[in-house]
Amino acid sequence: MTAPQTVLIVDAANVVGSVPDGWWRDRRGAAERLRDRLVPHAEQGIPGRPEPMDVVLVVEGAARGVASVPGVRVDEAPGSGDDRIVELAAEAAAAGRPCVVATADRELRRRVAEHGAEVVGPRAVYGGDRR
Repeated sequence: MTAPQTVLIVDAANVVGSVPDGWWRDRRGAAERLRDRLVPHAEQGIPGRPEPMDVVLVVEGAARGVASVPGVRVDEAPGSGDDRIVELAAEAAAAGRPCVVATADRELRRRVAEHGAEVVGPRAVYGGDRR
């Protein structure tokens, strides 16, 4: 029997906001660029976890309307993106699935860790060169 696939949950607002590259002028466009950069993680994983992953990009506010693509499911938070990320981490834990959350938000890191999620920073999913 194979182990359940790891869920990689990405906090879109926090990850795109981690570097001041003008993302605030086009939040949806920034979320689309992030989504596209996440596609390889579905098959290759992230640094330290080279394994296929179920990638979920959580968007909120002005970033809503970003479509899912093969390899990356976009989840539109109905309210707070952080609350939705915590819900998804809890669902993964309840299903016995390993979960990794990409964010630099300290409070969110604490909340998802309560559900057993591993936390990585934005660079683990977005890398250094963001052009």
